[in-house]
Amino acid sequence: MLAVASAAADRTHFLMRPDLGRCLAGDAEARLAAHAGSGHDVAIAIGDEIARALCADIAVVLIGERPGLSAPDSMGAYLTFKPTPHTTDADRNCISNIRPEGLAYADAAVTLTHLLRAMRARQISGVQLKDDRLLLDDG
Repeated sequence: MLAVASAAADRTHFLMRPDLGRCLAGDAEARLAAHAGSGHDVAIAIGDEIARALCADIAVVLIGERPGLSAPDSMGAYLTFKPTPHTTDADRNCISNIRPEGLAYADAAVTLTHLLRAMRARQISGVQLKDDRLLLDDG
């Protein structure tokens, strides 16, 4: 596992500048580039940038809801196959409302696993790929 940080110095900074949360900090890109092509196929965190630097096929971004929303303890997972700087939200799959009173953690993990398997098998994500368990049955 490789750990890197975003360009947002802390949570307060991220809340004021969410765009910095999608960028890598300092020398993180160079550190990741040293491991590019070494078998990392899923990047979790600052997904698009990390996936690009590692040449990983899939990015998973976990984002907590912002304060003031109706479910501030909720988390969303955004999955993208082959992310690029031109990736749009239509290219991503979202698992939302992950929290005790919403989508249970175990159920979210099952959905995440199914979508990751489907992305690998079909090499697509976003609006082209639905969470259809009948299509995702791997026997």
